Amino acid sequence: MQADVALQAGIRQALTRFTVNALVDENANPTSGGGADDRRLAAVALAIVEVGLGPDLEGLTNTTSWQTSAALVLTRRSARLRSHPGQWALPGGRLDPGESAEQAALRELSEEVGLDLGPEQVLGRLDDFETRSGYIMTPIVIWGGSARDMTANPAEVASIHRIPLTEFLRDDSPILDAEDDLETPVLRMPVGDSTIAAPTAAILYQFREVCLLGHDTRVAHFEQPKFAWR
Repeated sequence: MQADVALQAGIRQALTRFTVNALVDENANPTSGGGADDRRLAAVALAIVEVGLGPDLEGLTNTTSWQTSAALVLTRRSARLRSHPGQWALPGGRLDPGESAEQAALRELSEEVGLDLGPEQVLGRLDDFETRSGYIMTPIVIWGGSARDMTANPAEVASIHRIPLTEFLRDDSPILDAEDDLETPVLRMPVGDSTIAAPTAAILYQFREVCLLGHDTRVAHFEQPKFAWR
């Protein structure tokens, strides 16, 4: 419990110190419809939860290390979705009219994985990230607690995954892939035996750098693979 309190306080402090690079003034766009340049506004939730118990964690119920007791919630997108079916994702989606990014992130957590949290659980924001598909994504960091009753919405989510925070601190992370026709490398984050590509990977990498390591790291310059441009 002490480790959880320390982790929550440390992340909140790191985000308070961090100067967010905001690409959109939400107050100037009350309908959240995309503004004059037609960019679409979206929020994603970086929900920190208990990692839970399983074969790999037997005997660790009394651990005091946040590195083995905390995780981020990621999903696999439903195969029914038109856009990027089956891919890794953070819970999130477009802002509804009049919504803030924080409100949208909390709503999407509830709708996608059944995790109902209040505004007091929001720890802060990371940089807005502009995707090749025309969205401005605002990452919202949220303290999710035990999250014991998460349930996947089958219309949007194929499966829910609690990825231990240690996975984002791997020595082989991040992976930067140079492509001949792109000026900057494509960023990927390894998870298990697979990888997650930007834009989700860029947000995960900045979470690692800012929230876990205390660095002022920017990620807007990293590229996204061609399949993410649609």
